[in-house]
Amino acid sequence: MSGTVTGVFGDVNVQAAQAVCRGATMSSSLLQSLCRDKTLLSHVSLSEEYQANDDLFRVILKQLINHVQSLSLNGCYWLTGSTLDYLACCRVVTHLDVTGCRLTSVRLSRLLSSLTLLKSLAFDVTAGFNSAQLSSEAVGTLSRLSELRQTLLTPSYGVVPCCAQLRKLMLQFDISDVTRDGVGVSCQLMVGQSSVPHYQQLEEFTARLAPGEVNQTLLLLYLAVFSVHVPKRLRVFLISIPGPNPAHWSAGPSLAQSLGQHGDLEALQLPRSWLDPLSLRRALEGNSPKHLSFSRCPALWPQVFESLLEGGIKDVTQLNSLNLSGINQVLYTECRNVEDHLVPEIMSRLATGYSNIKHLNLMHTHYHHDQPPGLGDETHLCGSLAKFRKLHSLTLPACALLDGLNTPHITANNASPSPVLLGLKKAPRVGIQTYKVGSEGSLSGDTTSGLAQLLAGCHLLQTLEIIGPGFVSALPRLEPCTRASVEPRGMCAWAQGVGDAHLATLEDLPRLRRLTLAGLPGVLRGTGLVQMSRHCKDLKVLSLANLGSLKIMNYFPALLEMLKQCTQLQELRLEQPYLNANASFFEALSSCSHLQRLCLISRKGTFDPSAAENFMERCRRVIMCHMFMGGTLVGCRTLQKALLDRFLVERSALSVVIYPLHHEDLPSVIRDIPLTLLDRITLFQSHVAQPPHLSPL
Repeated sequence: MSGTVTGVFGDVNVQAAQAVCRGATMSSSLLQSLCRDKTLLSHVSLSEEYQANDDLFRVILKQLINHVQSLSLNGCYWLTGSTLDYLACCRVVTHLDVTGCRLTSVRLSRLLSSLTLLKSLAFDVTAGFNSAQLSSEAVGTLSRLSELRQTLLTPSYGVVPCCAQLRKLMLQFDISDVTRDGVGVSCQLMVGQSSVPHYQQLEEFTARLAPGEVNQTLLLLYLAVFSVHVPKRLRVFLISIPGPNPAHWSAGPSLAQSLGQHGDLEALQLPRSWLDPLSLRRALEGNSPKHLSFSRCPALWPQVFESLLEGGIKDVTQLNSLNLSGINQVLYTECRNVEDHLVPEIMSRLATGYSNIKHLNLMHTHYHHDQPPGLGDETHLCGSLAKFRKLHSLTLPACALLDGLNTPHITANNASPSPVLLGLKKAPRVGIQTYKVGSEGSLSGDTTSGLAQLLAGCHLLQTLEIIGPGFVSALPRLEPCTRASVEPRGMCAWAQGVGDAHLATLEDLPRLRRLTLAGLPGVLRGTGLVQMSRHCKDLKVLSLANLGSLKIMNYFPALLEMLKQCTQLQELRLEQPYLNANASFFEALSSCSHLQRLCLISRKGTFDPSAAENFMERCRRVIMCHMFMGGTLVGCRTLQKALLDRFLVERSALSVVIYPLHHEDLPSVIRDIPLTLLDRITLFQSHVAQPPHLSPL
């Protein structure tokens, strides 16, 4: 079995396990003891075991029947319903995650009727779900649940009304506003049911929404009970709503204040319209939170830093995740005052006080370093961020990397125009600012010293995202939110200064596992990618989007050389307007022998069908091939059918979607893709300092 298994060892087996970890020679008696220890099978995760088909899963489940207590099949979208029926035999299971699996209400009823010891459940509520089909035994099991995670793909309360003892409720709303036929989706649940959910013992409430009015309407129905009564033990409250105008909820400020009354708040995230300075201060005062998110709350950003630094937080060492995405979101042309920037001195104080932060997101913020050299490291934002010594994941705006040296054209472009000429000034076009070929010379020199400081201090970084402010993906996960963040006058001009020299500096991160680079027009030949890949040997996830010129892919040769170096790569997302996925591209990609997931997005891109088929033949671990490019619908469908016909039998988890990027039916095509793949790679989003809600296990 290749899934992840963990268990509680006896004293003898601890010695055996330690011997394995040290690579030491182990006696046969210790090895036999380790092999006989069935507690190794008490916690099993089979998520992403893409090479296992239904038959193998059934064999594995039969072996686990009397031992497994915690079982995760999260994301196993390819399993048939009949295979899931075998779960009913695992009668000692207390924690079960079948998110993404094909589970009808009838099959769920049979499963719950058998798993009477179940305490934690995660599953999808799909179209056609009917809680009336649940048997009395199933309802009895639900009444004893303490943890529930529901992914809602249709308007429904799911099984929440049946769960009277919930301590943790995690919700994901992913309902489309229209049906496949273009008819609007109604969210008219029975009004009398709005008070049915039982939240009296609730300690954690998490809700993440996809774009759409239906999702917000349904969320308010779930929250109706909180307007009347806030559970006394509630210590985690995370609400993530995309878009600039989240639905108003009048009880938001009072709930935030009540969360902080007992001094045990662990995590908080509320939409910007649900918080005010007073409720924010009272929510944090006297508490020791572990996760905080103030994403897209620009009106509150002075109060956020005041609360963090002077708001009376009880134990600052507990905070390990902080999301400040969009906290000072303003137009880059108006970003001239220190009040509009991230302030190095404030970030330095934050790093000193909150020294245990491991995850920090500064996406959609700005920092333009215009101080002369020689004033000390703390004058640069990167110097301040370098004090976060324990950072494991970080998202930065591209403009924050520049030193402000030898960049006269940027300063000129950002200069404030004369008031007399304001009415005559021609507004810059929407999109990236014009990047002049050959201007790299003016950006050369010591422009990477700030980034070098950061990398020297944050040597534990495993995940790094560098995103140009204003970047918009052609396939975003949170489209309304992202598009609202696009600055009407184009991308931040300072992002043009981030080029190959900065990418080459990333070679100082030998622990790097995940890298996202997006919206960096200053990348010309891509030589920095090659240099970085030669040192970051363990890179597993790579996402590149809109690097260099959008009219021609100048870094294509360097990309091919880079791919040949990325032998451990498991996931690649590549988005570029003019991408030629030719034989040379797929030949280089074939060097990534561990590759599992591939996503190519290019509005004017082309592909070589035979080269794509040969690549799939050589890289036998690939189970996802998503290509949204140019070309005809017939050509895309022909290649998709050829790949499925040839490889689906031997790769049960295979997901092949090849479709014209700008076809009017693309939204319907996207809807049919397993949500776990959309969330993970296909749709662009930041993965740093996000709510810890993905699994109750």
